[in-house]
Amino acid sequence: MDGTAKILKYEFHNILRSKWMAGYAIFFLVITDGLFRFAGTDAKVIVSLMNIILAVIPLASIIFGAMYVYHSREFIELLLSQPIDRKNIYWGIYCGLSFTLSAGFVFGTGLPFLLEGAVDARYFSSLILLLITGVLLTWIFTAIAFWIAIRYEDKVKGIGAAMLIWMFFTVVYDGFILLIIYWFDDYPLETVMIGMSMANPVDLARVMLLLKFNVSAMMGYTGAVFHHFFSAGTGLGISMTVLILWIVTPFFLGLRYFRKKDF
Repeated sequence: MDGTAKILKYEFHNILRSKWMAGYAIFFLVITDGLFRFAGTDAKVIVSLMNIILAVIPLASIIFGAMYVYHSREFIELLLSQPIDRKNIYWGIYCGLSFTLSAGFVFGTGLPFLLEGAVDARYFSSLILLLITGVLLTWIFTAIAFWIAIRYEDKVKGIGAAMLIWMFFTVVYDGFILLIIYWFDDYPLETVMIGMSMANPVDLARVMLLLKFNVSAMMGYTGAVFHHFFSAGTGLGISMTVLILWIVTPFFLGLRYFRKKDF
């Protein structure tokens, strides 16, 4: 674990100094500040931010994560020549990148709320949940990015696969659910829809946030089914647990490839 901590600390400081990381934090800062100027109330700002983070964080995390692994190949080979366990190297690089991306998102989104003076007490828990959801999506899609980049030696194939996965989860999947509903309209689909919403981390994060906001008009079919079957608290707990599983699964698949890979 000592080796993991040293690599994590180095990665955190190294990525924190990059211009890309500064741009990532500034993007959320400008967007949040702009929403305060045009949307006005805390509730409208949080709901608007929800739609932005569900698209931007998965894309940024999966593309930057994959490119970072490809560009760090020489550094990884240098670490592998040292008496450090491969597991510690993978943990250190993954956690270093995920921590830094999470810090950039939380800083860029949270600072305008602090500068505006105060968050309405009614929406404080919603803001905390929004930040937690953004952090979970960061760790999920960074884990998927590492898995892809370790799996595919060719950078073009790896980046292409990352783009396809992002597009599938954020755009194609909802259309696929609508087709299932259309084709099997005469059958009870509630249980199937709950299972399908858990199979997509972006969809699950959206449902989790909407359960908290209780915005029934924006829930869609899967959100409405979740709301019908579970109370808000139970639904949030189930969603959070499945999102954590979404971090663990691609992380260990990537670690498995990394331990066997011939660099």
